[in-house]
Amino acid sequence: MPPIAATPEPPYYAVVFTSIRTDIDEGYDAMAAAMVELAARQPGFLGVESARNDVGVTVSYWADLASIKAWKAHAEHQQAQRLGHQQWYQHFKTRIAKVERDYGF
Repeated sequence: MPPIAATPEPPYYAVVFTSIRTDIDEGYDAMAAAMVELAARQPGFLGVESARNDVGVTVSYWADLASIKAWKAHAEHQQAQRLGHQQWYQHFKTRIAKVERDYGF
């Protein structure tokens, strides 16, 4: 995946996941990579961008709300969510926003 997602003309949706990690790293990197690969195969997936320092921010882009709902309900994604709640995250927040305009160079 490119570091900056190549998204289509708006409108589309962004899921913004911000997190503060615990000290537990066991399996995290492998699961994160697997979730990006799995998400990329889901209908409606448009791209992803991620950065981590004290706070991690991952933004995934989706064609519509139905695609986001299906991704949240995907069985393998739900397992990753459970592990995140149990061991990898001290705190997290998910926000869903409609992208109405984008630009860049």
